Amino acid sequence: MKGLISTLGIIWRLALPYFKSEDRWAGLLLLAAVIGMELFKVALDVLFNLWNNRFYTALQDKNWDVFVYELTYFCVLAAIYIALQVYQLYLNQWLQIRWRRWLTAGYLGRWLDAGNHYRMQVVGEAADNPDQRIAEDVRLFIERALVLGVGILGSVVRLASFVVLLWNLSAAAPLTLFAREWAIPGYLVWAALIYAILATWFVHLIGRPLIGLYYNQQRYEADFRFNLVRVRENGEQIALLAGEPAERERLLERFGAVIGNWFRIMTQTKRVTFFRAGYDQASVVFPFIVVAPVYFAGTIALGGLMQISDAFSNVQNALSFFVTNYRDLAEWRAVMERLAGFERAMIAAQETRTTPPAVTVEQQPGGVIALDALDVTLPTGRPLVAADHVRFASGDRVLVNGPSGSGKSTLFRAIAGIWPFGTGRILLPADATVMVLPQRPYFPVGSLIAAVSYPDLPGRFTEDEVRSALAAVGLAWLAPRVAEEAHWNRILSLGEQQRLALARALLQRPRYLLLDEATASLDELAEATLYKLIEERFPDTTLVSIGHRATLAPFHRRRLVMVRDGERHRLQEQAVAAE
Repeated sequence: MKGLISTLGIIWRLALPYFKSEDRWAGLLLLAAVIGMELFKVALDVLFNLWNNRFYTALQDKNWDVFVYELTYFCVLAAIYIALQVYQLYLNQWLQIRWRRWLTAGYLGRWLDAGNHYRMQVVGEAADNPDQRIAEDVRLFIERALVLGVGILGSVVRLASFVVLLWNLSAAAPLTLFAREWAIPGYLVWAALIYAILATWFVHLIGRPLIGLYYNQQRYEADFRFNLVRVRENGEQIALLAGEPAERERLLERFGAVIGNWFRIMTQTKRVTFFRAGYDQASVVFPFIVVAPVYFAGTIALGGLMQISDAFSNVQNALSFFVTNYRDLAEWRAVMERLAGFERAMIAAQETRTTPPAVTVEQQPGGVIALDALDVTLPTGRPLVAADHVRFASGDRVLVNGPSGSGKSTLFRAIAGIWPFGTGRILLPADATVMVLPQRPYFPVGSLIAAVSYPDLPGRFTEDEVRSALAAVGLAWLAPRVAEEAHWNRILSLGEQQRLALARALLQRPRYLLLDEATASLDELAEATLYKLIEERFPDTTLVSIGHRATLAPFHRRRLVMVRDGERHRLQEQAVAAE
């Protein structure tokens, strides 16, 4: 019961937001149409049941006129049923895609909100492969929710409809055993109920492990796909190191987990299928076994026997919904657990920004970035870097030095607002535009103009503006290719990518530019040329650079050094001339 309540709670949390959203009226209308058609189908099943009695009685009596009429009547009912079946599926799929579009957009918005996706990785929440959860689990959840949800509702209504009918038929055809009638009210209902409950209990005992197995299968499949993508993305490095044998073994190991878990699913599915197949076959004759004594006693005609058999089957099928759909229900439960875990991970990552202790980023008037009592830590709480009373004024030129691992890049992440771990305040000027250029830049797959314009969408800058920026950073040879679509992180060398990132900065014209070894892959002459370009183009821009080369000193007026202070490093002012 606790598991059922928990499952219903998850369904409610995942499904309710859509039906309260801006698309709720279209969704509710489609859902009402799908449910209405399901109820209409149940009504038709009742009419088919009544038809059974008349049709088979006509056959027994060899009444040709009634036979033809009932056959025509059946064709009309069948045509209506077919139309309902087709359009119910069509409207169901329409609702699925609308719901999926809304839910996917919502998950993408929350996942990509203010660096939340990055913090989820850093925090290490148990939300593996968010791409798979958004792309695959959302689809499966909605599909199963509508198919199984409507199916359950249809089974409940069918049960209610045919229980009444079967109860009345039990009175018309009392149980007859050993040439004696036994007065058991609704005995046909009780027989179907006991039969289905026992089957449901047995199939749950047999198939319960499938829930966990399907959960793991989705995770293993996603891990395998993720590692395939990593090999594709890092093909050059793997080829240079001749790492193909190691990658092959690693991928086969991941795939081995897929295969091993699939075999376990096969074993459990075999057991469930074995029971279900036996149950289905027994269900064909079970109603006849129950009703046969009444028929052979001459209490009912052939039509009555067929009507009771059909009503019994409908009640039994309604009660056996769990048995029939156990595998889909197990997969649905696993999908729900994964989506619920994904939501918990997103909420946990969001709370790291607002739940103390946390680094707070605030806005203030003026043109100064201020670090006050800042103590940046790792997510585990281990101290990393401290900075107090550090100011970056408008037009300032600051060089940050320090040993590897001292927290320089993490300090930039905190200033950018994506690293909340620690305490203290970072004060940014109101409406400040801060751009951080890392050592390895990112470019979306697409046109070159889109890569340079990022994070703005294509169209923000003209082709002439992009060509001018490319020429300024020494990439004039790329100017004719601005409309070409490609994977630029693969095509260009790291040095060329760093030039392209600086072209992006030229277009964006940020007030605060933070370079995290953003020219480390260039030779010293090229690096000096680009820093001179920044001086010329951005005389009022605050420039803060992380770098180790002595040749960077002439382009900066201040120097901050990471000095060991117990378990952490502390940012301290030092004259540039000391370089």
